[in-house]
Amino acid sequence: MSIISVQNLIYEYVRTLEDGSTRKYRAIDGVSFDIEAGSFVAIIGRNGSGKSTLAKNLNGLLVPDEGRVLIDGMDTADDDLIWDIRSRIAMVFQNPDNQIVSSIIEDDVAFGPENLGIEPDEIRRRVDEALNAVGMYEHRMKGAHMLSGGQKQRVAIAGALAMRPDCIIFDEPTAMLDPKGRSQVMHIIKQLNAEGITAILITHFMEEAQEADRIIVMKDGSVYSDSTPEEFFADREKIKGAGMAMPPAVDLRERIADRGVDIPEEIMTGETLVDYIVEQVK
Repeated sequence: MSIISVQNLIYEYVRTLEDGSTRKYRAIDGVSFDIEAGSFVAIIGRNGSGKSTLAKNLNGLLVPDEGRVLIDGMDTADDDLIWDIRSRIAMVFQNPDNQIVSSIIEDDVAFGPENLGIEPDEIRRRVDEALNAVGMYEHRMKGAHMLSGGQKQRVAIAGALAMRPDCIIFDEPTAMLDPKGRSQVMHIIKQLNAEGITAILITHFMEEAQEADRIIVMKDGSVYSDSTPEEFFADREKIKGAGMAMPPAVDLRERIADRGVDIPEEIMTGETLVDYIVEQVK
């Protein structure tokens, strides 16, 4: 069952030129796909490929110029349905500092449910559950300024969870984090997906995209590729055509294969590659 259906989506920005005239720039050009409930989808592409614009169209922050985006059958262009849509599709952005609106952590997590008019007792339950889910309950009374970047992003995810969404869109949530923070956030994303939440991850880290069930590659505003990670990362020409870098473990696997040692294509991470090699030499 599809939670999101994108149908011939076109979105254009209006740019003002130096001479004062305006020109339309097509950021999304005729994109169509469905996303199944409970899936984990990574959307990747070079800067300017349209992936972040696409993400904002998926939860109604932007409305298509042409085509439609349906959330559980609800059209994002219908103003009367926007709150229902936002309650189903939450979004976590790149910079956690731009998402935290309250000085105290638990107040920030409560902000979304309060704006939905949820009863105070229910808000309390949601806040506690969300903070526990991301491992931040013990920090609930701290100020945001006391947290690391990774902890702030976990609070932002808790704020999304407190809305009880069916789907969360993560728009490059680890781009500003150190390796430890990135690892923590990716662990939470995978855990939430395992619990049934549909996860859509916009990322430029190929090792993060490998964790998804499906990879949609954007190029020049269009879908360049739509496949499993195994299929995409097995095709060097497709990776090159998308302007993307080979994940380090996949690159090493391919270099080993070039020397005559075949390694299964499903081996795509450093950990699984090491495990496979150790097993072969026993």
